[in-house]
Amino acid sequence: MTRHFLPGLTALRVAIPSTCQHLPRRVRTSGLAVCLSALFGCAPAAAQETPVAEPPAPAETAAAPAEPVATEDAPTVEEPTYVRVHEVDGKPVALQTATVQFVGQPGTQYDGAIVDLVGVVHIGQDEYYTELKEQLSKYDCVLYELVAPDGTRIRPEDLEERRSILASVQTGMKDMLNLEYQLEKIDYMAENFRHADMSPEEFVEDLEKRGDSIWKMIARMLGAGIASQAKTGGDAGLMMAMFSGKDRPMNMKRAMARQLVDIELVTAGMDDANGENTLIKGRNRKAFEILKQELDAGKETIAVFYGAGHLPDMADRLENDFGMKPTQTTWSNAWDLTRN
Repeated sequence: MTRHFLPGLTALRVAIPSTCQHLPRRVRTSGLAVCLSALFGCAPAAAQETPVAEPPAPAETAAAPAEPVATEDAPTVEEPTYVRVHEVDGKPVALQTATVQFVGQPGTQYDGAIVDLVGVVHIGQDEYYTELKEQLSKYDCVLYELVAPDGTRIRPEDLEERRSILASVQTGMKDMLNLEYQLEKIDYMAENFRHADMSPEEFVEDLEKRGDSIWKMIARMLGAGIASQAKTGGDAGLMMAMFSGKDRPMNMKRAMARQLVDIELVTAGMDDANGENTLIKGRNRKAFEILKQELDAGKETIAVFYGAGHLPDMADRLENDFGMKPTQTTWSNAWDLTRN
């Protein structure tokens, strides 16, 4: 089988645990935050390890917290966010991800074209991915993330062959939280899906061109992770949740959801001194080269189906480079925080 790999996530999986055991407790904790953000919001997808992208939903009401909660916010979204904890009466009921719709403005090259940024966490409820599949089937084109050779498609039989490899961090987290794994639930062989990400060679080349490395990026992320931990109150809640008996899955989800909402701080910590990074911005550049090809070919409705950590930078690119503006946001429940 053609070799595919996950340079960013694989390195984080291997390097952070082995490195963190020699570091002070506070730094180890920030390493956990980095792992969580990589696993759920910005992990590169690979056809040999696992990951990819996004969700939407119905209409948000404060009445039925356990139902898929979706909402259409104000017509214009000034600063789109892509992950949040939805609360009712001050209690967490769902971890949600956003689909933010961008429309080409009058007088611009892509006047009237629609590009939806569909943010995702890589493990979630079965209903979450069922809704996603239905939503994604309606676009002219769906651009998806996968650090693999150009044009790679994820086949069900490939997932079976990699089952032993999948029995690692994400599979363990999936089982611990009673959730499902994205690659096993989304149909990447759908006719309207197109691979839009770096190849492994491009990933390494981009790092080397900037004089960067996985290790340097991890160090920067650890620093940002410490700041994130200080902001969210550290790992006390997570540690308590791990030993909370029969409600452990629900309590673990609640504790992790709070940290995931702060994902943008950790992903911002990936930047080098010039404000660049390969894991997010480099891959986004490649994805948007392909987005331009599809728009130039006349596609009118396109979804960019990526981990939520990629989307703030993508939103800037749509506004600055494509003349598009956000018009509405729809939210979907990735995790129900009221049940195991």
